[in-house]
Amino acid sequence: MGGGKVEIVKMATAGTVESNDILIMISKGEGSIDIELESVVEQQYGEDIKKVIYDTLIDEGVDSAKVIAKDKGALDFTIKARVKACVGRGSGDVNEL
Repeated sequence: MGGGKVEIVKMATAGTVESNDILIMISKGEGSIDIELESVVEQQYGEDIKKVIYDTLIDEGVDSAKVIAKDKGALDFTIKARVKACVGRGSGDVNEL
């Protein structure tokens, strides 16, 4: 996104609840990053998934957001792509398809 601070100004989604995918929903935060995760592999990988989401948000310049993630076994690159799409849509930089 260019390295600057990015503000989430509207609710946005990316992904699906199909097998091997993740549905990410992002909305304006209250000064911090809040991640709510529901995953078929939460017991084994929940903290890892949250870290990928958190780190991707920070890399994209987001420091305040509410994220709801519904995971169906997505790999890291899929999680990152979905989070980046949500940031673009939620910040108004990318049109929702």
